[in-house]
Amino acid sequence: MEKRARDWARYWRAPGSSIEVMRAHFETHRYHRHSHDTYSFGVTESGAQTFNCRGAKRTSAAGMVMAFNPDEPHDGHATDALGFTYSIVYIRDAEVIEILGDQRGRRTGSPLFAEPVMHDRAAADALRRLSAAVAGGQRLVVEEARDAAIRALVRRTPLRTSMAFALDAQPEVGRHDAGVLRVRDLLRAEYAREIGADELSVLAGCSRFALYRAFVAEYGMSPGDYQRQLRLRAARALLADGLSPAEAAAETGFTDQAHLTRWFGRCYGITPACYRAAVFGQASEPAGRSRALPA
Repeated sequence: MEKRARDWARYWRAPGSSIEVMRAHFETHRYHRHSHDTYSFGVTESGAQTFNCRGAKRTSAAGMVMAFNPDEPHDGHATDALGFTYSIVYIRDAEVIEILGDQRGRRTGSPLFAEPVMHDRAAADALRRLSAAVAGGQRLVVEEARDAAIRALVRRTPLRTSMAFALDAQPEVGRHDAGVLRVRDLLRAEYAREIGADELSVLAGCSRFALYRAFVAEYGMSPGDYQRQLRLRAARALLADGLSPAEAAAETGFTDQAHLTRWFGRCYGITPACYRAAVFGQASEPAGRSRALPA
């Protein structure tokens, strides 16, 4: 317990905006494989973190930038016992498209970041300024810092629209893919319902093993993790609408508030209560105070 207490996290949402920022220090916390429905741009401030993304192990050390596309599965943990400190910004796809369109004077597609880890001092500095602006709470400063950060980041990538892991993607139909699409559609429509592997394999028209392999190949996570991801996203939306963690858990298929809190922490690094407080502009954990996360 003493060792776990050295993990802490703070969370903010920008006033009048959907931009969110987390700053955290983790020594023992391990992220379960998950994704976000936003772009996620992070800067490792000290130490190093290791994560799996796009079929390879990556490491982000101090000063390096991380860029996750929407719906791109990844996990994460400290590279060594000293842990790491980092900040990460979440920005919706629509905002990125609008910012790039404004810069270029024409509509653009969503940028697909080719590498999840980059050496880019200008982008790192821009993200630090954006994180500080969100914590500071002045809307105009936030929007200016957001635009500057996006411009700095997209210098590193061509503009493409393919999102290989998108929850909303419509992949090409091939062997097993029609069954995978049926399973995906069922999970999206009934994410809160308890669904068994046999039901999914019958729906897909193949064995459980074949479905598992095909689903992971298409979406980067198993059907069970995919369903839980949908539940977590729905719970976040309900928390942002004002529901309590217990109410959000009941509405989205979690056993109880403790069940939601455990998985929220594993995938997002904070508790549901901390996230809800940030959305409504309430103070998060005071600086320097440790925040133990659920196991």
